[in-house]
This record gives sequence, structure tokens and C-alpha cells, in this order.
Amino acid sequence: MVLFPTYNRFPLSVQSATGAEITDINGKTYVDFGSGIGVCNLGHCHPIVQKAVEKQLHLYWHTSNLYENPIQSEVAAQITTHSHGDYVFFCNSGAEANEAAIKLARKVTGKETIITFQQSFHGRTFATMAATGQEKVREGFGPMLEKFSYATFNDLASVEQLIDENTAAVMLEVVQGEGGVHPADHEFIEGVATLCKKNNILLIVDEIQTGIGRTGKKFGFEHYQIEPDIFTLAKGLGNGLPVGAMVAKAAYKDHFGPGSHGSTFGGNPLAMASANAVLQIVFEDAFLDEVEAKASYLQEKLEKEIAPLASVQAIRQKGMMVGIDCDKSVAPIVTQLLEKGLLVLSAGDTVVRLLPPLIVTEEEIDEAIQLLKVVLATF
Repeated sequence: MVLFPTYNRFPLSVQSATGAEITDINGKTYVDFGSGIGVCNLGHCHPIVQKAVEKQLHLYWHTSNLYENPIQSEVAAQITTHSHGDYVFFCNSGAEANEAAIKLARKVTGKETIITFQQSFHGRTFATMAATGQEKVREGFGPMLEKFSYATFNDLASVEQLIDENTAAVMLEVVQGEGGVHPADHEFIEGVATLCKKNNILLIVDEIQTGIGRTGKKFGFEHYQIEPDIFTLAKGLGNGLPVGAMVAKAAYKDHFGPGSHGSTFGGNPLAMASANAVLQIVFEDAFLDEVEAKASYLQEKLEKEIAPLASVQAIRQKGMMVGIDCDKSVAPIVTQLLEKGLLVLSAGDTVVRLLPPLIVTEEEIDEAIQLLKVVLATF
């Protein structure tokens, strides 16, 4: 093995994958309730997305952002048409999108401090590590980028206490995914938005995990009837091809002029072809209605079959994001479920995280629930 040991890898080597099913090199099949950590919202090898990428593959793969790229404009138009954003910057990942948001917020306001939250997660670059409210992410890397402060999630008073004349922005997730699947309270988000307007502070919403249909809406912030000044996307946007996006209001356009930021591979034509197809599917009202119906079905099953188990302390859910809070470390549960043919994630030490593909069937939900019940009942 000549790879850095950056990941604690499970003993699973994928041979192929379709929809919500993965087949390993030994022919064993798994129901995938991790979706590549919330990436494959349309499942694996979605035929419409695959066809779009194959078409682009035969045209060209890369030129550079020094030239016009019409497909970037098409994807950007889909995002802005379906949101309150006006301009889009494309990059390759969620961390890069959040980096762009941090840079833009500082440049627009001329201020430096950005308020984020304890147990948040925004990436692993130096700026996004600094923005992340988890000390374990920052350990061993020396001094972080300065001027980040950390409020308590769902505690409006803690935000207000941190605001001063140097505050540029508040940056938050409407559901803290990596932090344990904690949805924000409506009153809290509304209060933060009001504080930002009152104090002329930008509101940045990190939609890396919650965007592109994951919560049953196009974007997670739609549940809260707010209009962020800046929001970021990645994961589900490309359905497996690397793409990120930073979206902002028109008033901030000129602050990101030539030379202010860039990305060699940002908006790559293959990634854009995938994103274009993804958005055409996910942004359909009928598709999102189906997601909400499946999320309700999953919630009913969790409440009936999983919530009563002795090892389960709480279940938190927003659309197709689920956190099952247990009374001890869930690492053995994740391993046992994998052995039985169900792929899940953890979120912190005691939370089993479910991020099924949005195209998952009720039969696949039933299968996953039964496997969860068997393993959790003996935990």
C-alpha cells in the first residue's frame, strides 16, 4: 500500500454500483445508505446523468477558464433561477466552495471575523479547518487562520454576544451533518438572519451536505424562509463527479473580479455535464415531492422499529438526513452492518448517520430498517 493512511478504510472493494446497490469484487451486494457521504443523491450510475457525461466526454474534457464555457452558464442559470442567488463561482469541492465564501465575505465587508458554530464542519483546508468548530479537526497543524469565533448551535444569545464592529459574516449549516445530524430550530435561523441584517453582517449558509434535494427541498435553507447572502454547494451537485459552487447576491459580483480568485479545474466540462443533468432532475417539483414522501416513510419506520430499542437515545431527521443517537460508540455497529450488507456512516462517536440516495425505494428502506433493527437490538 503506497497511499497515505489518511482514511480508516473498511474492508470493501467496489466492483460496480447501480442505484442504491453496490457490488464488491467478491460479488456480495450491499444497500448503500451512505451515498458516498451524501454525494450520490441520484444513486450510482444514474442513466440520465451517465448519458450527459458520456456525451460531453466525446466533445471535450478541458480547456481552461480563460475561455467561455457555455455549460457553466447553463448550470449557473439553473442554480440562480431556483434560488435567491445571482452569481456562481465553480470549483471542485465543498472545502473550496467554503474557501471562496470566506474570501468573498472578507473582501466585501472589509472586516475579518467570521462567526461559526461548535460542532460545525466546513472542510479541511486551513481556512475551513479554522471555520470548523471541532478541535479534533485542527489538532497537530499549528496556528489556524485567525479571526474565527464559535457560537453555540441553536443558541441565538451566544451569536449576539460574539458580534462586534469587526464581524464580517455568520457561517452556518442548517443541519450539522458531521456534528451529529442536528437540525437548526426555526426560531434560531430566523433570529440569526435578523441579527445579520440589523448589524450589516453577511449570512453564509453551507449547503454542502444539505443542498440538492437532500432535505426534501432544493436547498436546506428553504425550510427556514431565509435568503442567505452567500451559500455553498458540492457533494450532490455532481452526483460523484467533483464539483463545488459558491453562490452570492448580485451586489457582491464586482468584489470577485479578475485575479481575485480562481480554480484550474473549477467548472470542468465533465463535472458541469453531470451537474446540469442532476439539477434538471432534482429541481423538478414532482421529484422533490417523492423525496419528501420517502422521507416520511423512512421516519415512520424509524419511529416504529428503531426508536423503541434500548440502545437508541434519540433519532434526528431532516428529509433524507438521519442521525440515530446511541448510548455508546457506534463504530462496531457500522462494521456489523457492513458485514450484513448495509452501508451506513457515523457522525461523531455515538451517532449512526443515514444518507440514502434520494431514489431509494420503499423496499430498500424496509431492508435497511430490518438490518438496523437486528444489529441495534444486540448492541
